[in-house]
Amino acid sequence: MENEISTLRETEDEYEIDDEDDEEEEEEDDNSRRDSSSQPENTEMTDAQEGSSSDNDDNDEMSSASATKVKSSSTPLFSQAALEKYDIEDLKGTIGMLQNERSNLAKNANMGAIAEYRKKEADYLSRVSELDGVTEERNGARKEHEELRRQRLEMFMEGFGEITLKLKEMYQMITLGGDAELELVDSLDPFSEGIVFSVRPPKKSWKNISNLSGGEKTLSSLSLVFALHHFKPTPLYVMDEIDAALDFKNVSIVANYIKERTKNAQFIIISLRNNMFELADRLVGIYKTNDASKSIAINPKSFKKRALLPLQNSTNNAVTASNLLLNEKNRNQVNHSQEESTITQN
Repeated sequence: MENEISTLRETEDEYEIDDEDDEEEEEEDDNSRRDSSSQPENTEMTDAQEGSSSDNDDNDEMSSASATKVKSSSTPLFSQAALEKYDIEDLKGTIGMLQNERSNLAKNANMGAIAEYRKKEADYLSRVSELDGVTEERNGARKEHEELRRQRLEMFMEGFGEITLKLKEMYQMITLGGDAELELVDSLDPFSEGIVFSVRPPKKSWKNISNLSGGEKTLSSLSLVFALHHFKPTPLYVMDEIDAALDFKNVSIVANYIKERTKNAQFIIISLRNNMFELADRLVGIYKTNDASKSIAINPKSFKKRALLPLQNSTNNAVTASNLLLNEKNRNQVNHSQEESTITQN
């Protein structure tokens, strides 16, 4: 748009220059016509006049030659034969018609177009400045977005590598010899396609987690949960019957790992396996009586100690009761002997 504006300005200047050139050409044409009209009169001069004015003619020829050189530099000169083809009156009529046409165009010209053009130009320049500002803001936001994407990718790949190594360790520890692997579907853009979780149970081939049995899926999932907990611990976990598909050995392995290795978190586990809930710090039992659910909280560690207290109390109570009975019996015997002695005296 700026190129178009500069082109319009140059065009206006050219029009002004062309008008000045036209005026100069018209003046030169008039002078040339006057010179041509005076030439026949000069040819009718007598020989005596030519002889007497020869000196003057030489001077005039020198001056006319110098003037011709000056004029030839600006406008072309036509010969007498070329000028005879044109009629002076017709040329004057054409010039007058063109001048009238130009004056009519000047009268009908919209002189406010220039002011309107200046106004539109100012509006255009303001919009261009606004566009430049918005473009700069967009480029800044785009640059910041790309920087955040780069940081996200670097942090994800760092955590992904650490979790993969810990997953191998966890699965080998739980299964006593298996192997697990996390793989990116698209290594160039890991956020578009996702991750593939493959495991190799002991003495078996590599399989996708979706093709495993219930117990193998449980062990694989718990290994991943423990690996994630090692990377970024979570304060609370809730697990619902994670040991339902496990055998006695695997239940004990999982329970002991949760007990010993995850002391920085709290696990709430719903289980029906005694070798799982016997290791709990707090045991909450849910039972139903009279069509109503009730709960009771027990500390398994102190349960046996508390169970001995009622037996000791019952033994002490039995000893106290026997002593009371002996004392009562002795008292009765004493009273009976006293009564017999009173009857004998009477």
